[in-house]
Amino acid sequence: MSNTTTSPSRAMILAAFAAIYLIWGSTYVAILISLESIPPFLLIGLRFFIAGIILLTWQLARGERAPRKAVLQHSFAGILMLFGGTGAVVWVEQYISSGLAAIIVASMPFWFVLLDYKQWSFNFSNGLILSGVLVGFAGVICLFGAGGINSGISDQLFAMLVLIAGCIAWAGGSLYLKYRAANNITAGLGAGIQMLAAGLCSLLVSLFQGELTDFAPATVSAASWAGLFYLVSFGSLIGYLSYIWLLRQRPAVQVGTYAYVNPVVAVLLGWMIASEPFAWQQLAALGAILSGVLLINLPKYKHLRKQLQWR
Repeated sequence: MSNTTTSPSRAMILAAFAAIYLIWGSTYVAILISLESIPPFLLIGLRFFIAGIILLTWQLARGERAPRKAVLQHSFAGILMLFGGTGAVVWVEQYISSGLAAIIVASMPFWFVLLDYKQWSFNFSNGLILSGVLVGFAGVICLFGAGGINSGISDQLFAMLVLIAGCIAWAGGSLYLKYRAANNITAGLGAGIQMLAAGLCSLLVSLFQGELTDFAPATVSAASWAGLFYLVSFGSLIGYLSYIWLLRQRPAVQVGTYAYVNPVVAVLLGWMIASEPFAWQQLAALGAILSGVLLINLPKYKHLRKQLQWR
């Protein structure tokens, strides 16, 4: 997808939205399939190392360069967001369903509201945003109720807490990029640095965890290799680049609607492909979380509507 002065076609816009709606939603079940025969930290490392190398090679071949400070800052953000955030999704799917993981990740906007200190004066004085946070966290608490997970299984409870920590890491890394990191490099080059740093960090952890001791590529199933290929090519390259491109073509609020679709896609695919059961309490929690996200975004939607009316 190239940046040109001509307006993109409707088909390109729809294809890009389909990518962030469907591909990002489907990565949860792709992770589940990959984990069948690839250890978690090795899976994280291979996904981001390969995607980072591909993206960086492409960007550097175009003559793009990054100063040392930008490399360090984007590497730090990548470790927080991709190793800490996305990596948490991979690790917890050993213990909880892909659909449940997606529902918890849907709470991400609440952590942005709580951590974005520069917006506190606005966020905490807006009734809709405060209501959204309260409703959304009620949905999260619902997941921890007696029906949210199998009672008595502490591994599942711990995994859910780890995933919430991963959401906080992703939000923190994103805000660090927004307020602290150098913005004198392109989004593609920055993403490549972030992926490579997260991949190298994950591979190092995999080595210290002893995952490589008993690992043999010949023992990896065809389905797991296919899942890894899907995560690298579609999830980390096509999906992310579609997201970056859409941000330059459409308002960020409109692009952010993927947050409503991803968990629904993940729950449905987990049920259809992996035969994952889901409780009605999980669906109720999903409804509460998405309602909270909607309330948080309503002020932005109203502002966007006013802008469109003035055009």
